[in-house]
Amino acid sequence: MMEYNTKQKKLPLPEYGRSVQKMVDHALTIENREERQRCAETIVRIMKSMFPDLPDQERKLWDHLAIMSDFKLDIDYPCEVIKPEEFHVAPQHLSYRNSEIKNRHYGRVVEEMIAHALTLEEGEEKNRFVELILVQMKKNYIAWNKDGVEDKRIIEDLRIYTNGAIDVAEKEIRINQNNNARTFNNKRGNNNKKNFKRKF
Repeated sequence: MMEYNTKQKKLPLPEYGRSVQKMVDHALTIENREERQRCAETIVRIMKSMFPDLPDQERKLWDHLAIMSDFKLDIDYPCEVIKPEEFHVAPQHLSYRNSEIKNRHYGRVVEEMIAHALTLEEGEEKNRFVELILVQMKKNYIAWNKDGVEDKRIIEDLRIYTNGAIDVAEKEIRINQNNNARTFNNKRGNNNKKNFKRKF
């Protein structure tokens, strides 16, 4: 009967695979110290062939052997190896921002982009950055809602976000998720530009 890896015990260092772990488990059962020592050295040679370019190789391989044996392998290590208390160190606590996101489907990055856009002076740089924001907003919205969204909804949400400070006329822009937003200067009266739309 096939035994699935998901039903077997978790590997402490999965990069070495289950075969090497079984070798280490076998070494733990060897009662003769000299034989156990030879087995451990053979295992390390195999590990070395698997990762020949490992930095500080010699020490790290013996560290890894100790970890894989749950620090229970009684042998003469050729160097000082990592101690259990050094390996099982609790991860550093990460602080999370407490400020709420107005619309979770847009995310915090979009809010930060909008905040930056509000600091820019009017001009080409700001217009281009607003286009990028609209594209990202549409991508995020569609990732949240697979049914899609009309450009006017994205444009209106940006206007609401900025309390009207950034108000893009819908007729001047079509948002293309793949190629960026495309702005059209309709003031020139170019009918071709008016009628041309980039399809999402």
